[in-house]
Amino acid sequence: MDLTQGTLEDKKGRAKKMMLWFGILSLIMSFAGWTSAFVVSSTRPDWASDFQLPQAFIISTVVIIISSITMWLAKRSMAQSNRKMTTIYLLTTFGLGIVFIYNQFMGFQQIIELGYNFTGPTSNVTMSYIYLIALVHILHVAVGLICLLVVIYNHFKQKYTSSQMLGLELAATYWHFVDLLWVYLFLFLYFVG
Repeated sequence: MDLTQGTLEDKKGRAKKMMLWFGILSLIMSFAGWTSAFVVSSTRPDWASDFQLPQAFIISTVVIIISSITMWLAKRSMAQSNRKMTTIYLLTTFGLGIVFIYNQFMGFQQIIELGYNFTGPTSNVTMSYIYLIALVHILHVAVGLICLLVVIYNHFKQKYTSSQMLGLELAATYWHFVDLLWVYLFLFLYFVG
């Protein structure tokens, strides 16, 4: 398909999708770098190899998977012109995003209760990597929540229809990405850490 074809609105939509994918690729490279550094650092003598991820991280993983499903349902409902269900699923997705972040911080609290801090005399390189990876991911989920708020606002203003829902599509793509990214990070930290 020729990217120069179509209306101005079509071209703008393709450009926005392309920019989102460039952003996602840069995030993939960033997290690939951090997880690679994690693997290389795991050969250090001070590496905590017997550490178990906190229970709250497991809960947050389940929550974020469910939020991806509710986001998919929101998009499907909008495609079917079911505004009421779109509203319910968007609000549910937003709420699950908040629950995810809450559980992440509960996980940090559980790590601190085990005697590990991000920095200082009670920290080690293993925990510093776990804190860094999880915190940077939380920041990206927070960006996703802001995007969701914009989508919810636009949805209430009835800016989306079954044939014009670019903002919802972009937010859904980003949300699914941060969800899949956390599942990867969780499995990585669980099996490699």
